[in-house]
Amino acid sequence: MTDRRPVPPREEGLNRGIGTTGVGMIALNGIIGAGIFGVPAGAAALAGAWSPLVFVACALLLAAIMLCFAEISSRFTRTGGPIVYVGEAFGHFAGFQTGWAFFIARVTSFAANISLLLASLAWFWPAADRGPTRVALLAIFIGGLTWINVVGVKGAVRLLGGLTVLKLLPLLALIVFGLGWIDDSVAAWSDASAPGLADFGTAALLVVYAFVGWESALIPAGETRDPGRAMPRALLGALAVATVLYVTIQMISVAALPGLAESDSALVDVADVLMGPTGAILLTAGVVISVTGNLAASMISSPRMTFAMARDGDLPAWLGRVHPRHRTPANAILATSAIVFLLSVFGSFLWLAAMSALVRVLIYMGCIAAMPRLRRKAAELDAPGFQLRGGWTIPVLALLASGLLLIQLSWQSLAATGAVVAAGSMIYGLMRRQARDSAGR
Repeated sequence: MTDRRPVPPREEGLNRGIGTTGVGMIALNGIIGAGIFGVPAGAAALAGAWSPLVFVACALLLAAIMLCFAEISSRFTRTGGPIVYVGEAFGHFAGFQTGWAFFIARVTSFAANISLLLASLAWFWPAADRGPTRVALLAIFIGGLTWINVVGVKGAVRLLGGLTVLKLLPLLALIVFGLGWIDDSVAAWSDASAPGLADFGTAALLVVYAFVGWESALIPAGETRDPGRAMPRALLGALAVATVLYVTIQMISVAALPGLAESDSALVDVADVLMGPTGAILLTAGVVISVTGNLAASMISSPRMTFAMARDGDLPAWLGRVHPRHRTPANAILATSAIVFLLSVFGSFLWLAAMSALVRVLIYMGCIAAMPRLRRKAAELDAPGFQLRGGWTIPVLALLASGLLLIQLSWQSLAATGAVVAAGSMIYGLMRRQARDSAGR
């Protein structure tokens, strides 16, 4: 018999300080990271003047997946996102493994991104990525994010809002200065021959990963006001904003920079053409700010995964405690920050980073596969939510889209994921044994 977890109380003692805009900013910062600053070159190399259409195609693929998550997320008010969805449909163990693998993928990604941040800062200040200065900056940066998140989720969301504005400004400046190139891009597309199906498909596999990362916005549902309405709106709004930005930027880049396909710093080179050296500096700063926003969003979502697993008895109860004054999962935040700091300073985690993409795709597929059971159990869940029209058409398309994402994943991803799942199984077994021993006393 499948091990079912009991439905916890609707309120977890957390402060519901995140609105639709806040969830949208978490999703948008998850999507727009460092990838968009380099992906245009690879897309142009494979699809040329047709590459803006690759971005449109990828947005449509992700839209099918996100519509499924819009339905699922509308039914839950608890912290955890995919942990809760999979656990409710397939049982306690499946929910734990989802959260465990997702957490490891997120903290390794966090550590990799903060290393990228310091490498980007070194463009302005070479000492930033070397020796004691690097360690000190890691401590200051991670410590600052930790403090902001511990003292209140509203402050963390306000910081994220400021970083989102600063992140978008360089991209919007590039668009404003490049609007005159749109007609040239359209003309180049109409004159160019269509790329082969293989090249278009390869370009899509490259570009689609510039659209993922939004799933982290689902996790802090327990701190979201009216999550049944906020989550779906925020997800689809973030996708719409990212799509408009990506397609417009790609159109400008193709027309303004003939050597786009050979560029190692695509948008920086485009900005240099459009705005001169000042533009190049602005876009380089944009990389730093964009990665910072991604990290700030991750610091909101990642600790909530350990909080959710501790709430369900799968990690030490200490991680599930809520700060009595600030009403935040303070212990989970502190523990996550410590892990990220140690990985950033001492860890060699490239083999773990390989699992991030696979875990993300498996989460997509697992949650979509959970939809039949969640629809049947709708009356028992936290909230009734809504149901997508069209029967199973959109979920089937979403599963096919997720399957396409698996094509380019390597055996290293599979091996790393298997190792993490095995470690999670041992932790789960230990926690179950501890619970049985405690109950028998």
